[in-house]
Amino acid sequence: MTDRRGLLIILSSPSGAGKSTLAGKLRKWDPSITFSVSATTRPPREGEVDGEDYYFMSHETFKRHVAQGEMLEHAHVFGNFYGSPKAPVQAAIEAGRDVLFDVDWQGELQIRNSDLAPHALSIFLLPPSIPELRNRLIARGKDSVETIAGRMEKSWAEISHWGYYDFVLVNEDLDKTERQLRTVIEATRLRRTQQPGLLAHVRKLQAEFEEMT
Repeated sequence: MTDRRGLLIILSSPSGAGKSTLAGKLRKWDPSITFSVSATTRPPREGEVDGEDYYFMSHETFKRHVAQGEMLEHAHVFGNFYGSPKAPVQAAIEAGRDVLFDVDWQGELQIRNSDLAPHALSIFLLPPSIPELRNRLIARGKDSVETIAGRMEKSWAEISHWGYYDFVLVNEDLDKTERQLRTVIEATRLRRTQQPGLLAHVRKLQAEFEEMT
């Protein structure tokens, strides 16, 4: 039995396609899968803990990390920076732990261009239809009519980048999609790049073969 490296699992979708629900189901299926803790320059809210909810940084510190290549991906949103520190993710991968990322297509593209790309698995979730996507947003009961309209307007910008991803799943049935996600993750864990012990095993086989000849 060989050890494995962890996966950097990227899960993206337009709002309302079921990403958060499926991410929760994945973590229930395998509690060793952890969410990537993002860094941000916004002030902490009441009850938030540095290093658990976010890594809270000043604008200057955040920009320095970006300049030094220490962020896997980053974005500027409503006056603040958000990003994914590289070091904790790299440590998790080397320890054989999978890390789950909830990022958009721009974040996925930045990770794809990083040196951790060989360990990345990107999955995009599509809704069965646009009317169904809108119905799901309404059914959540969390957003105003204006917010739902804004999310719907943004949805096509997300969907139009589906071609960047390794796997694309249509989330029509939640249980079926969860099974598909599990299958994709389990198969990718066996990818050659994820099994650092393979080379030593093959060398052992070679030595055994040479001893017999």
